[in-house]
Amino acid sequence: MPAARHVQPEDGARVWRALDQTGRRGVAEGVAPGMVILVGNSREVLFHRAYGSRALVPTRLPMLPDTVFDVASLTKPIAATTAMMLLARDGRVVLDDPVSAVIPEFSEGPKSAVTFRQLLNHTSGLPGWKLYYEAVLAQIHAEPLEAAPGEKALYSDLGFILLGEAVERLTGKRLDRFCRDEIFTPLGLPSTFFVDLSPSSCGPRAASVHTVAATEDCPWRGKVLCGEVHDDNAFAMGGVAGHAGLFSSAPDIHRFLCFLGHCRDDAEPDFLPGAILREFLEAERPLPGQTHVLGWDTPSPEGSSSGRHFSPKTVGHLGFTGTSIWWDLERDVHVVLLTNRVHPSRDNDVIREFRPRVHDAAMDALFS
Repeated sequence: MPAARHVQPEDGARVWRALDQTGRRGVAEGVAPGMVILVGNSREVLFHRAYGSRALVPTRLPMLPDTVFDVASLTKPIAATTAMMLLARDGRVVLDDPVSAVIPEFSEGPKSAVTFRQLLNHTSGLPGWKLYYEAVLAQIHAEPLEAAPGEKALYSDLGFILLGEAVERLTGKRLDRFCRDEIFTPLGLPSTFFVDLSPSSCGPRAASVHTVAATEDCPWRGKVLCGEVHDDNAFAMGGVAGHAGLFSSAPDIHRFLCFLGHCRDDAEPDFLPGAILREFLEAERPLPGQTHVLGWDTPSPEGSSSGRHFSPKTVGHLGFTGTSIWWDLERDVHVVLLTNRVHPSRDNDVIREFRPRVHDAAMDALFS
């Protein structure tokens, strides 16, 4: 595709018309009750609009551009992975060291050979997901591997739960507090946070000051979830985990990606040296079917949710609640799509065919 155009204010509506229509149609077609779409680069926001409703039940409420979402697995790159980058920066973790050096309970049999790198790129051999209900960490420590470490690419929530535990053991801080103090506050992300649901807390106080999108009408919690984590294992862990539990907004995610872009260009070495960020984002993927680098995904060869136009130097991630990031490192453009597609029920997967439509429309607006 050609170089990106510079969108002038007077032709902005025309340039973005197809993307705007895609967002409107997505709501009309039942992809989700509502959504926020943001397109940006390292300098500015290029497109940012909200569509539909942030809640349908018990009351219909409008979606707003700064609505906060349960971003589900976007927790992995934004929180857990960035935390691991900072620990690597400080020499507190070496990616090829065994996890058991920090978590001795995770050392039985072949698990003793699992490294932090393998947790980050989903080649540890751990199962993808299991519903534990309680004592989550102890059950993961005892969970047998499904493949030998480093032999199979298998996307695993369990691996990122362990990464969150490792951050806590290495820093002496709970994951939410470490991320707040070392990532969210320094980067100026006021609507990015975990919601502490542990018995000792007073409930979801952090979410109460924000406009939050509702997720599922949960049958076993007996209520519409709004401001508390949707993911079952993260809920069992009190709302704070390395794989899920983060809340954020499109403007905050834009600022986060901008800052990482500056780090990648060696413009913010005090926060994160470019060499470390490039190691995470550009890691080799030697195994068949492996799309993950370190903490981030890349477009699959066919049928990627990123659509048809992102360059080979692209990273991103999806979230079960209907969220996603795709970031083209070569062209310096990112698309943030946040939806509440699990509201009021998770039995809706129309977003699978919708995501590429959004990304194609965004890239066509910039590069066609």
